[in-house]
This record gives sequence, structure tokens and C-alpha cells, in this order.
Amino acid sequence: MFLCVLQLEKMTFQDLNLNKPILNALEDLGLKTPTAIQAKTFSPIMAGNDIVGIAQTGTGKTLAYLLPVLRLWKFTKSPMPQIIIVVPTRELVQQVVGEIEKLTTYMSFRVVGVYGGANIRVQKAEVHQGTDVVVGTPGRLVDIMTDGVLKTKKINRLIIDEVDEMLNLGFRIQLRNILEFLPERRQNLMFSATMTEDVELVIDEFSAFYSKIEAAPSGAPLENIEQLAYEVPNFNSKANLLSLLLMENPKMSKVLVFVSTKKMADALYERMLEAFEEEVGVIHSSKSQNYRFNTVDKFQEGIYRFVIATDIIARGLDVSLVTHIINFDLPDAAEKYIHRIGRTGRAKEKGIAISFVSEKEKIYKEQIEDLMSLEIEKKSLPESLVLSEELIPLEMPDERIHYNPHKMKHHVPSGAAFHEKKEKNKKVNRRVSRTEKMKAKYKKPIKRGAKKKKKK
Repeated sequence: MFLCVLQLEKMTFQDLNLNKPILNALEDLGLKTPTAIQAKTFSPIMAGNDIVGIAQTGTGKTLAYLLPVLRLWKFTKSPMPQIIIVVPTRELVQQVVGEIEKLTTYMSFRVVGVYGGANIRVQKAEVHQGTDVVVGTPGRLVDIMTDGVLKTKKINRLIIDEVDEMLNLGFRIQLRNILEFLPERRQNLMFSATMTEDVELVIDEFSAFYSKIEAAPSGAPLENIEQLAYEVPNFNSKANLLSLLLMENPKMSKVLVFVSTKKMADALYERMLEAFEEEVGVIHSSKSQNYRFNTVDKFQEGIYRFVIATDIIARGLDVSLVTHIINFDLPDAAEKYIHRIGRTGRAKEKGIAISFVSEKEKIYKEQIEDLMSLEIEKKSLPESLVLSEELIPLEMPDERIHYNPHKMKHHVPSGAAFHEKKEKNKKVNRRVSRTEKMKAKYKKPIKRGAKKKKKK
């Protein structure tokens, strides 16, 4: 076992069966040695096996499937794609498309990215022109397949990245719909940061026989990330602590701040604008596509010192050299914590993850520590920190009575009418003879031949 680890550490991309165009592209990118998941999955994928790769965010999963898949790709004149890559968010679509374009600099290769929130006609036109690989979110892929624009009979490899996040976002039905369009003879490559029973059930639908390759135990903390925690009672106190840390620590130059909800993100953003006008950005799923992309660009370029984000963005942000992760709110699932902190400490850089823990979040902290088998270091609050007892509306208990469609309504019988019906409303459905009609009209029956003769 020790020998295998030692061999992996000494391995370079030159040791893998990569062709010259890919090696030249890797050299241009300054990449020389593969990560553990990249080294472990390369040969099984090259052998044509179905693979399930388990590795945390930030360990190089994208290149783990791109390198062997691009090596196996063969040029054809057909406009139909050979590869489909399914990812959960539009940010991740852009990230994967960008990585493919970098790796195929010296190849005649075409990639198209499709996702919701953008003009579907433009995306259909790009796919119709011909492409070698399509990268997309599940819903948009189903739309383009259903319309017949995306022809799938040449697909020989299906890649599903971030399987666990797909399920968290509710894409199970869309994944099944994609499966119906694909040829039965294909290679399936699936990657996930965690391997739960739910993830296994979905993977079993795509592949009956697969090899599970694990770079590190699911939930194991990254060694180059220092983890700290402060016990802070509420939103206002947490906001004061965040401001204090940013003002006193110039090393916090590129910071991701994670919150629990979109409303909380907007509330914190408004609060931080007072002291950090041009240095703060916010990003969540309700923001427009262009706004989200512009925010990421400004964060990458260093215009924004810190960005406030929700969990849905944790998988799609491809920002290098993130110095700190702030968990303003702890996630309710321990696995999400691993995804969050995986945005720092990448490419062998050191990173720091700081969590603000309120009383009700202590149970989440315990679950995270159980998953990692590691106790997060508790830090004392700074003496200059101003603690507040005031709660914002988002922290108030929700006293509204929620509608329950299954609850039986209590029936209250209605009473009698308070007035007599009008004559015209007393009608009943009964056949009325002509004689009766005439009698009602003329007050006596009128019959043919019934007139009395006058006496002479």
C-alpha cells in the first residue's frame, strides 16, 4: 500500500498514455503531476470500464475524466457528438467547457455548452452545426434531445459529474429521461464527492457493472485546510465578527462566505455594503446568468475581495487561490460542509475554513465532526467584538399556519334560508300540459269545440 502511494506521488503526466497534443496543452497550463484521483482512474477508463470516482471537491475530478476521454476520442466527419457530460449548474458547464478548450488547444475539437437561463435557439443552432462533446445541465439537455436537435446515436461515453449534487437539486427524473435517449452500448463515467445509498441507487440505473475508485475516504478533511470555529449567537453578531475579521486581517484577500438561503445572502450583502462598498459581491440562483458570471469574473480578478454565496454555487465556482472559506451559516448536511471548504486549499495551497456557530447550529457542527472524525478547533471571540441581542426578521420564528392539503376540513352545516323564495324560483322540473298552461293563462280551459251556443 505504501509503495502504491509512493508511486502515485512520483508519477507525472508523462507516465500516462497521453498523446503529444494533450501533453503540450498540460505543459502550457503548468501542470506536471496528476492528483490521486487522476492517476487512479486513468487506466481503468482507458480500458473501457464503467467507473464511479469518489473524490472531494478540489481534488481534480474534472481532469480525471477529461484526460482519458480526450485521449480515447477519435476524429470523425460526423456532426453528431461522441461524448455527453452532465453537470448540475450553469457555472460548472462553463468551467468544464473552459477546461476542454484549454486541453484541446492543439486538437481539432469542438465543444458546446448548454444550460437553462440562456437562449435555447442559440444553443440549438450551435449543436446543430456539429460538435464532438456536449456539456450541459440535465433539464436543458432533455429539452434539446426531445426536440431532436441533439442526435445521440453516436454517443459512446456518458459522464455524470457531481452525482450527489444532482440529487440534492432534484434532477433524478431528468437523468432518467437522458438515459432513454442514449445507446445501450456506451461507457459510463460517474463522479461524486460522497457515496450515499441514494447515489448508489441512481448509479445502478446507469451501469450494472462498475469499478468504484476512491481517492480519499468520503468526508475526510483536506490536509492543507486549517479549520476553526467561533460560537456566535445571531445574524447581527455574526455580521460584526465578519467585518472585524476582514478589517483586521489583510491576508483574507479572496474569501468565500457561505450562507443558508438566498434571502440571508441578500441580507448579509446589504449589511456588508456599508463598510465594503466595492469589495463585496453576492451570488445565488435567483441572480441572472450574466450577473452570476460577472460576479465570478470580478472575484477571480480580485475586484471583489469577498463574495457571499449559497450552497448551489459551491460546486460551480472555479476560482483559484481562495484564501478563506467563511461558513456564516453552517449547512444542515455534513457533506455540504466538505464541498464548501473544498473551494480553498487547492493545488497544494494552504487554506483556512472558519465557521460561525449559533446555539441551534451546534448539532450541525457535531455531525460534521463525526463525518470527518476530527474536532474543529474552537476559537475565543475577539475582545473588540460587539455582540447583539437583536434578531432580524429572517431569524424570527415563523408563526404562520402552513396550508396542509391533507388535513380534513371541519364541516359546519348551513342553516335555513332567511326569506321565502320568490314565485318564479319555486319552479320544479315537471311536465306541464297545454291544458294547464292555458288554464293558468286564461283562468279557464279553452278547448276546440267547447264554446257554448247562444240561445235563440
